[in-house]
Amino acid sequence: MTLLRLFLWFFALAYLLPLAISAALYFNSGSGAGWRIADRSSAGLLPPAAAHRPALVRVFAAQTVRWRGIFATHCWIVFKPEGAAAYTRYDYTAWGEPIRMNGFEADGRWFGHAPETVFALDGAEAAAMIPALRDAIASYAWRERGDYRAWPGPNSNTFVAAVMGAVPGLGIVLPPTAIGKDYPWNGRWLRRTGSGTGFTLSLAGYAGLTLGWVEGIELNLLGAVAGLDLRRPAIKLPGLGRFGLPAQTLETPEAPHRAATG
Repeated sequence: MTLLRLFLWFFALAYLLPLAISAALYFNSGSGAGWRIADRSSAGLLPPAAAHRPALVRVFAAQTVRWRGIFATHCWIVFKPEGAAAYTRYDYTAWGEPIRMNGFEADGRWFGHAPETVFALDGAEAAAMIPALRDAIASYAWRERGDYRAWPGPNSNTFVAAVMGAVPGLGIVLPPTAIGKDYPWNGRWLRRTGSGTGFTLSLAGYAGLTLGWVEGIELNLLGAVAGLDLRRPAIKLPGLGRFGLPAQTLETPEAPHRAATG
């Protein structure tokens, strides 16, 4: 009974309380404009593509639409080869063809919600990464109509996790609010983490555990993630996200001090 009480206290403090706070913040802020007329304009996080010659890779995340925004974010990928005059954006959505290319502004607000930069890389390293990203997008398993499932996956965050996971040792850490990121996109319930510094156990996305030096400790219960990052001290809470140091800071000659905040 003592262990049960401890678990119930942990569940209440680490899961129910953060979600309750997130719900209160959501309802206090109002529901905003309906999704049909919500702002999807650029948030100004990217320079004009034609004026930025170096190759570029970004992962963005923004609070998702309607009540799901209480606990979930939507992630997407943007890249630009060196010298390209336009950005290419990829989302995985529930409507139309699941893999959507350039359906929205590269750094656009997600139905009214401004995105944050989860991962940023410019220059030669970004240029070397882009072919692997393209191959991963082209070979993504759940690409047919009807494959998308909001919970527990495969959804937009599963897609981003799979594509970025195609680059060995990259170590990108999606936000704890990226519901679906732990879905076993490669069919393996036990797999190495993206950084190669640990392992992820996922029970079809409904529950799981991640242990890694870069990813930290993450416990997934019904898709909600709570955890600790010891490498770059922070706590991760369902609905509220990460509190502490950013997950990773990437510095390049073209884009110094860009932070990955997942």
